[in-house]
Amino acid sequence: MTSAEQRAHTGYADAGDVRDRVALVTGGTSGIGAAISRRLAQQGAHIAAGYWGFDDRAQEYLVAMKADFPDRQVTLHEGNVAIADDCRRVVREVVDQHGRIDILVNNAGITIDRTVAKMTDDDWQSVLDVNLSGAFYLSQAAMRHMLERGTGRIISISSVIGETGNIGQANYAASKSGLFGLTKSLAKEAAFQLKRAGLLGDGIGLTVNAVAPGFIATDMLATVPEKVLDGIRAQVPLGRLGRPDDIARTVCFLAADESAYVTGQIWAVNGGLDM
Repeated sequence: MTSAEQRAHTGYADAGDVRDRVALVTGGTSGIGAAISRRLAQQGAHIAAGYWGFDDRAQEYLVAMKADFPDRQVTLHEGNVAIADDCRRVVREVVDQHGRIDILVNNAGITIDRTVAKMTDDDWQSVLDVNLSGAFYLSQAAMRHMLERGTGRIISISSVIGETGNIGQANYAASKSGLFGLTKSLAKEAAFQLKRAGLLGDGIGLTVNAVAPGFIATDMLATVPEKVLDGIRAQVPLGRLGRPDDIARTVCFLAADESAYVTGQIWAVNGGLDM
């Protein structure tokens, strides 16, 4: 039986290249994060899902994942990504429980929308702390571990708003745009450190990329009036809102062993909104 036939037989025909990898997905129990976790598990990865609050929802997620993927190790890790010590503790927990981290997905994010004239200091700082600083703290801790092993994947979820800006979202746009620079800097540093250690070559490598979704049908858009959503759809060349799985498929591609030659890139998944 060929390797492709073996993957088909075991239900992981589409991408056996993340099989038995360990993925930490922040904000991994709902929305885009849950879709990413599920897609990675479908392709054979073990999942460590980060979350903050909403304990009941996290437990429901855990029960469902364990039922659907009984041969995968799935764990929950509560922590506030805006707090550096929480980020470092979660990374240590995942390594302790799973033995390693192969894939980090910085997905956790918040919005506090107000015009610049009405935005408070806390409105600004809270969004930057979660969306940008949290990604830095987690990436810093995970990258140390990955550099020791010589392999890894770091993938951050940015946004089309980081490219275009948006009225009432100066804090969100700044945080998501900041992920572009963080991604490229981390990618260069990862390659530099591997080269210095004599580990840069044709193998799996350590890559850092970002995905920039457009408007995705999640809870974040649930309170938006239908008339406004119709206006958004009209701006999208493909004529619809994105689905969480649209993002999950791209993340899984970047997480794969075979994506070793892709690093420092921003992948727009927005239905052509930025054209």
